[in-house]
Amino acid sequence: MQVLSAQAVSELEKSAIKQGFSALDFMEKAGYGIALAIKEFILKHPLINHIVLLCGKGNNGGDAYVAGCYLLNYGYSVSSIQLESLENCSELCKKNALRFENLGGTISQQIQFDSNQLLIDGLFGTGFKGKIQELYTKLIEKANQSHAPILSIDIPSGLNGSTGEINGLAIRANETICLGFPKTGFFLQQGWNVVGQLKFVDFGLPLNVFSKENASFVLLTKSFIKNLLPKLVRNRHKYQAGYVMGLAGSRSMPGAALLSSLAALRAGSGMVHLLYPEDMRCELNNSPYELIKTPYALGDTQKVLQELQKAKAIFVGPGLGLTQPIDHLLRSCLPHLNASCVLDADALTLYTKTPFLLPKRTIFTPHTGEMQKLLQETSHLILNENILKKCQQYAEQHDITLILKGAPTFIFHPNQPIYVNPTGNCGMATAGSGDVLTGIIASFLSQGLESHQAALLGVFLHGLAGDIAKSKRLTERGMIASDLIDHLNLAYHALEQSV
Repeated sequence: MQVLSAQAVSELEKSAIKQGFSALDFMEKAGYGIALAIKEFILKHPLINHIVLLCGKGNNGGDAYVAGCYLLNYGYSVSSIQLESLENCSELCKKNALRFENLGGTISQQIQFDSNQLLIDGLFGTGFKGKIQELYTKLIEKANQSHAPILSIDIPSGLNGSTGEINGLAIRANETICLGFPKTGFFLQQGWNVVGQLKFVDFGLPLNVFSKENASFVLLTKSFIKNLLPKLVRNRHKYQAGYVMGLAGSRSMPGAALLSSLAALRAGSGMVHLLYPEDMRCELNNSPYELIKTPYALGDTQKVLQELQKAKAIFVGPGLGLTQPIDHLLRSCLPHLNASCVLDADALTLYTKTPFLLPKRTIFTPHTGEMQKLLQETSHLILNENILKKCQQYAEQHDITLILKGAPTFIFHPNQPIYVNPTGNCGMATAGSGDVLTGIIASFLSQGLESHQAALLGVFLHGLAGDIAKSKRLTERGMIASDLIDHLNLAYHALEQSV
């Protein structure tokens, strides 16, 4: 699904209206879709007893009123808070506010909420820039403090739809009911903190006004990702299922190597083989029975290289350490490998300090701190379109697949659009989560996917497992990395059952 700036979406709407499409019809269809999304939310939250529309003076408020009209017809209790006089509202907003009143909806300026209400944010649309007007500050503050769930129409009010900036205050939505296309501001800077879950409503924008050149990047979806799942055949054997080799772990950090190895097994590889330093034997006593383990001496680069050359896919780095002998080992072995390779954690840190030759089809998995060093930026990365362009340039210059881990995660590959992943939650901000991702991606490489495909599928499935773990545990609080591995089977099932 293409992601557009707020300005690009506005231009598409103007182009459609010039072709003869009606803004009134667009609003009617949008309002109907919003009402259906609200009904779906209420079915999941049966304690909600009243719906409150928070309406601004523009067409975003008009969308809310149309949705309110449908909800009244469905039998729901609905009222509106309208702080500005209807005389100051857009014509479409005013028209549908009067329609809402005629159907029995009440419009008030009184700000009062309780936790059993559902708040519908129709204050400001994607054209909003700058700072919230004082008139609306108290309303937004009280809405955010109310403990009532909030659904935002198209965009949380106060968020810049293009840049993701928030100048002081914005609605914190449980869900954003996105009209047409998702907006770049959802995924940049502070946007991801306020948009909540994304729902999509088609309001009739014709496809002929859109071209891929309008898009900033692409949002991964279940329907797209499902097509990347490796095909299963009944008569395959374990080598066909995928052979992964890991060069990982040290006495101080054996867990990282084990998490990556177990994740590769659970993601579907037929064999996973861990090369570990010989002084780490005791730390592996409780490793999975299915994991093949071979010790190596730090000076024996020839043995390590021979072992690595047996595998179809390799992961390097989790818990490996940053010592000079490890650095020498990587520089001696990696340039000679033909297998696809995931470079993570300590291996990535050593590469950042002094780059070395890489195998073809290498995947980097930096978090923003590591990416800052790769880009040689002097200050902390601010996730904006400029940084995304630099990451894309880096991937092309080094001929790698680059996964910028975070919330959300972005994927870059030469001559491909930038992709952004919507799955995952803040419970995944825990030690070892990245090691699990490394193992999953290495597994998909071993199962025959190209590096870009493995990165897209791996990132999405990793986040989906986190979302399912949150759902099953009833909270994201206290999640640990192994929870992600434990729920990979359900993530696979969810993908396989999706349409």
